[in-house]
Amino acid sequence: MPFTPQEIHSLPTVLSAPRLATYLAEKASDKEAALELYRWNMEVSAAFFVPLQICEVSVRNSIFSAIENTYGANWPWEKGFEISLRNPQRGYSPRRDLTDLARRLPTAGKIVAELKFVFWERMFTLSHDKTIWNSQLMTVFPNADPAKTVQQLRGEGFDKLQKIRDLRNRIAHHEPIFRRNVQHEYDRIRSIVAWTDLTAADWLDKVETVTAMSAHKP
Repeated sequence: MPFTPQEIHSLPTVLSAPRLATYLAEKASDKEAALELYRWNMEVSAAFFVPLQICEVSVRNSIFSAIENTYGANWPWEKGFEISLRNPQRGYSPRRDLTDLARRLPTAGKIVAELKFVFWERMFTLSHDKTIWNSQLMTVFPNADPAKTVQQLRGEGFDKLQKIRDLRNRIAHHEPIFRRNVQHEYDRIRSIVAWTDLTAADWLDKVETVTAMSAHKP
């Protein structure tokens, strides 16, 4: 749907000059073309929420199962698990994230729902290989490539989750993603879902709209 003259006049002010500048630079200062790109960026960002949701839920449930299989049903309160988590003084601390929630919430299920995405990403670090991943990775991610070692797969998982989280954060902060290959971003998300369940990954292909939108970037 074309923009009206009034929309072309008013929307840049509403969106703000600094925010629209990135789009104007991409479209050689053509205001209408920049607004069209902004709309596409907004709509494809919204479309990503479906695959991002399925990815986050599936990966955290699989990692949760691996932790529970290792440390038992009360893993959030297990000292052995707590001290296995990194606790840097600056930046994000998985240990503080967990212990803060464990003090306030009564069940592991509620804690799982509240832990940050970065917590699950940081579970794919070398420090958890011996206790968790050497025995659990292929159990909770049965469709991961069996030709690769646990260390290769765990490293691949960390890299993918880091990139997925970066995309998620940019979308959450209404930042441009139009310079990214959105099809590759979707394929990365799908591949993590497929590690856990191929049927779920195939179903995601049916319901997602990112792929269709990627072919219509203005």
